[in-house]
Amino acid sequence: MTDSPGPSLFGDDASGGGYVVLARKYRPKTFADLIGQEAMVRTIANSFALNRVPHAYMLTGVRGVGKTTTARLLARALNYKRAGVDHPSVDLEIPGEHCQSIMESRHPDVFEMDAASRTGINDIREILDSVRYAPVMARYKVYIIDEVHMLSTQAFNGLLKTLEEPPPHVKFIFATTEIRKVPVTVLSRCQRFDLKRIDTERLVSHLETICEKEGVKVDADGLAMIARAAEGSARDGLSLLDQALVQKPGATVTAADVRDMLGLADRGRVLTLFEAIAAGDSRTAIHEARSQYDSGADPALILRDLLEVGHEAARAQALGADARIIGGADWVARVRGLSETLTPAQLSRLWQMLLKALEEAGRAPDPIAAVEMALVRLCAAQKLPPPEDAARMLREGGGAPASSRQQKESRQDAGGPSASATPPAGTPAVQGSQSLPDTPFKTFEDVTAAVAEERDIELELTLERLKVVRFSPHGEIVFVANESQPRDLVRQLKAFLEERTPFEWSIRASNEAAAPVESIAERRRREDERKLEELKRQPFVAEALKAFPGAEIVAVRDPPENKAGDVVAMPQQKPSAAAPRKKEAEQ
Repeated sequence: MTDSPGPSLFGDDASGGGYVVLARKYRPKTFADLIGQEAMVRTIANSFALNRVPHAYMLTGVRGVGKTTTARLLARALNYKRAGVDHPSVDLEIPGEHCQSIMESRHPDVFEMDAASRTGINDIREILDSVRYAPVMARYKVYIIDEVHMLSTQAFNGLLKTLEEPPPHVKFIFATTEIRKVPVTVLSRCQRFDLKRIDTERLVSHLETICEKEGVKVDADGLAMIARAAEGSARDGLSLLDQALVQKPGATVTAADVRDMLGLADRGRVLTLFEAIAAGDSRTAIHEARSQYDSGADPALILRDLLEVGHEAARAQALGADARIIGGADWVARVRGLSETLTPAQLSRLWQMLLKALEEAGRAPDPIAAVEMALVRLCAAQKLPPPEDAARMLREGGGAPASSRQQKESRQDAGGPSASATPPAGTPAVQGSQSLPDTPFKTFEDVTAAVAEERDIELELTLERLKVVRFSPHGEIVFVANESQPRDLVRQLKAFLEERTPFEWSIRASNEAAAPVESIAERRRREDERKLEELKRQPFVAEALKAFPGAEIVAVRDPPENKAGDVVAMPQQKPSAAAPRKKEAEQ
């Protein structure tokens, strides 16, 4: 295959009059040109070789990964024929008899329909009426339906019968970005391919190749910015490259040009901001964020860039020398420095708080104000003990922690951490520890009460039934697992607590408890029964029950207090025959 672009699929002729955008000019012409989809191509090639060709394909993936292009390549491959080759083939380097007409969208046996604009049963009926007839020229009639999830329920039902018993000369190729909206009955009758996002490194390489073919120059850092902004989409990457090339016609497009075009902050300054957060320096962090904003950086993109730095530092920490970090030598050295300075738990805590901040910035009337408030929280969190040190302090009752590395060395010298008794669920785990931050939740009952104040009835009822094995007011809850609990209970409770406390919470379910554990609801019910039994033993109560045959004590309530703390007399009520029904309702 030559370097000249040549004609692209379905009439995208780059050599004709007028400018052709890069996304069309460099659309893949063969399966070898598809980026990052090797597994799919291998499966298709093997099915052709074994003569196990499915009657329907389902292509799914995010925008711009090549679903429609792959569908059109499949139409060519299924009908490939040339001298010496008369069977389906993925080797399309040499054009076959039908390739040109399929590429130019004029082949009588290849039909393409956009389900986004033709969603009804009448549109599908046209297809169903034509599938009965044999192909005019090619081996198969091929129906390409793009955005198939947009079809109506009636249209899917009409299509289903043909998919169940397809004629041997018909092939369907469906493409969609919303695979969950496609009925399972349709999915089960298709061979499904999930087209992968293109990783940043491969997309950068692809963009470099196209720049060479176009005779233009873009800085490596600029191409990396474009690839990251494309989020795995080759088409988006080429569209952004098109936009970048007009920034400086005839000259090298710099990283600063791309940054201004995309509204991004300087990468080095983003790293400076992250380093200020890691050091807990809120003054520097706020000044830097405001400066980036004044220079044109979008507040949400500032947070996204911080998330990217945190992710790269975590990868460098986990993978060590094997971590591939895209950027200059100074960038790589600073990212690796962060990975050595921060612990895994600290990086995880920063990541979670940045994600929450990104969500808040999207809702806030003034996004930059939301960013600054997030920076205050992030810097304050860095002044707390690392989560692993806080957990050790809770277990050992120790004082203010040293660095994680020093703590590890001291524990090794001492022969390992000391054990402590597990505190009961409703009481604090550490008494009198002055180094830990204050928390409004001294017991699990405090947590449940706070949820009740927020009027989250469903979560409140769940917590009241929860059997808590261990509770620490500084970040740990262990409860007995139960199938009736909501699947997202941990996520809900973790988000609730971390919004109201300056540290990360460890919340998990346990299948076993060392001793029988009561829930708040069970404890409250037991206490009510005890009070009821005590009340029944009072002589005056027994006399009252005798005086009113059929009456029952339905509840025992403490009298309310007025603002001065005095007990207010409860209004007297005459027992009635409705008392037993009232008891049943309360139970």
